[in-house]
Amino acid sequence: MSEQQFIPKSYFNKIKHGSVTWSSPSNIALVKYWGKKDHQIPENPSISFTLDHCKTTTTLGYSKKDNSDSFSFDVFLDGKQKDDFKPKIETFFKRIERYVPFLRDYHFKIETSNTFPHSSGIASSASGMSALALCLMSIENELNDFQNESEESQDNFNKKASFLARLGSGSACRSIEGDLIVWGTHKDIEGSSDLFGVKYPYTVHQNFKNYQDTILLVDKGEKQVSSTVGHNLMHNHPFAIRRFEQAHENMSKLINIFKIGDVDTFIKIVESEALTLHAMMMTSMPYFILMKPNTLEIINKIWAYRTRTNSKVCFTLDAGANVHVLYPESEKDSVLEFIRTELVNYCQNGHFICDQIGFGAQLISD
Repeated sequence: MSEQQFIPKSYFNKIKHGSVTWSSPSNIALVKYWGKKDHQIPENPSISFTLDHCKTTTTLGYSKKDNSDSFSFDVFLDGKQKDDFKPKIETFFKRIERYVPFLRDYHFKIETSNTFPHSSGIASSASGMSALALCLMSIENELNDFQNESEESQDNFNKKASFLARLGSGSACRSIEGDLIVWGTHKDIEGSSDLFGVKYPYTVHQNFKNYQDTILLVDKGEKQVSSTVGHNLMHNHPFAIRRFEQAHENMSKLINIFKIGDVDTFIKIVESEALTLHAMMMTSMPYFILMKPNTLEIINKIWAYRTRTNSKVCFTLDAGANVHVLYPESEKDSVLEFIRTELVNYCQNGHFICDQIGFGAQLISD
């Protein structure tokens, strides 16, 4: 499939105004995406767990304008106007205009809220951009007088929504569906694409069903280096080529791991991927560190607990200081007790979020 297939030929309906609301979750990558080519194309494939409770809800109101000279929109976060969000959304609109050419015809009111702190390392750009992309797709369906009644039409809707979301934030393309999503072309994964995320197509053992993710909020502030800057530093990185090869290798290994339920090897890959991500940051030029001292304290505590109890708990990290604690549902009570007694003191203001695997975005109202 090429980008050309996402360009609409024409619209059948004329709509003056309306609104649509979607909620879309964040996701946590198991094999990390770090480094991209032009047009938000990943340098390596990635796979993620879709989350459930950590999500963004976006209402997109739209009203017909008299002219189509420019984009027109206002943005609100938790009811407060956020003009500092406008440059990123305008960049997004410019990237996707050829695929949703009605953008200049309407004034949009974008009202959004998160169930988690903004810029807390829980990929608010992933949930936010995917929710906005889904709202735009619902408008396109209205303009086409098109209802997603068949499985094929729903699949096409999801693919284009994921495609659009990717152009706003790469990882956003993994938030449309769940529970395991692959983004990036990989030789061993049928249907995988650089253009959009796809549901993982192979057998997943019961061991990985209802997996839990408790996010420890070590630092709820803005990152000192944005993910966009970090991705760009992979250009000419001395270890980039080997890193991209490693990601492909780990994706291949996970196919059998998911099939047979090998949680021990899963842990090794997931933790290695997290540390490799941060190693790439520490060895770029300029170099930077997003982990905090308490991040390392938590990691060491998890390792000690796992050795002491033979638990299957592990950690992963996004591009930030916060720690995602992953564990099977069967260990939920014991791991949460461990978090409350040994890890909560390393969280900012004692805050953590309990989440689990989810199954993608939801249309709230149309």
